[in-house]
Amino acid sequence: MKQFLVNSVGRLDMVCWVLVVIFFCSCSLMFNGNLSQSFIAAGGVVLVMILIGLSIEVIIETLKDVKGLGTITGFITNGPELVCLIVGLVGGDVLFAASTPLGSNFMNPILLITAALVCGVLLKTLQTNWKYSLTCILLTASLAVSFYGIPIKAHMYWVVIGLIVSITLFFKRPSEDAEDSEEEEVIPKWSLIPAVAILILAGYFLDPVVTFASEQSHAPKGVIGFFVLATLSSWPEFKCCMGLLTRKKYLAAILNITVSNITNIWLAIAGVTMYFFMNIS
Repeated sequence: MKQFLVNSVGRLDMVCWVLVVIFFCSCSLMFNGNLSQSFIAAGGVVLVMILIGLSIEVIIETLKDVKGLGTITGFITNGPELVCLIVGLVGGDVLFAASTPLGSNFMNPILLITAALVCGVLLKTLQTNWKYSLTCILLTASLAVSFYGIPIKAHMYWVVIGLIVSITLFFKRPSEDAEDSEEEEVIPKWSLIPAVAILILAGYFLDPVVTFASEQSHAPKGVIGFFVLATLSSWPEFKCCMGLLTRKKYLAAILNITVSNITNIWLAIAGVTMYFFMNIS
C-alpha cells in the first residue's frame, strides 16, 4: 500500500501543486491580496487535488481487470457534476446547474490530448477508434453549444434530440475487453467505495476552495476562469486519463472522455426536465 501511494504521485502532480501555490501567492502580491490567506487557500486547493488524484488511482487499480473500465470511470468522474446539479436543483437555479456539466464537454477532449502528450502516446491514442471518438466529441460539443443558443421554450426539443443522439452514441461505443493482470492485488476491492465517495466530495469542494483562493489573492476573474477553474475543475478526468494511458489502456482513456461527455448531456437533460416539471402552472 505504501509503495502504491508513492507510485501514484508523479512529478507532474508535484509541479502542478507548486504552480498553484505560486499562482495564488503571486497574484496576492501583485493585486494587494491577503498573502497568508492566499497561501492557506492554495494549500487547500492542493489538498483537494491530492485527494482526487489518489482516489482516481485507487479506482483504476481496483477495477484494472474489469471489462468496461473506461465506461465505468467515465461515469465516476462525473460525480462532482452530479453533485453540482443536485445542489442547483435544491437551490432553485436549475438552468445554471444544467449548464455546469456542459462546459466540461469542451475541456474533456483537451485533457485527453494533454494527457496523451505527457505520456508520450499521442499518436497511438488518436489512432484508437478515431472515427467514433471524433464523432462523439463533435456531437456532444455541438449539443452543449446549441443549449446556450436556443430560447428556454425550445429546450424541451433540445432534450428530445439530446436523448436520441446521446443514447445512440452510448450504445455505439466500442467494446472493451477485460485485461487479465498477473500482478499481486495491492488494493482490496472494498477500497472502491470510499475512493468514489472521496472523489465526489473532493470534486465538489474544489470549485469553492478555488473561489476562496481567488477572493483572497484578488486574482483577475478572467485569469481565474481560464487558468484555474477550467483546468482544476477537470482534474478528475485528467488524472483518470493519465492513469489509464500510463497503463496503456488507450481505448479506456478515450471512453472515459466520451462517456463523460455523454453523461454531461444526460445531466443537463435531467436538469432541464426538472426545471420544466417544477414550473408547470
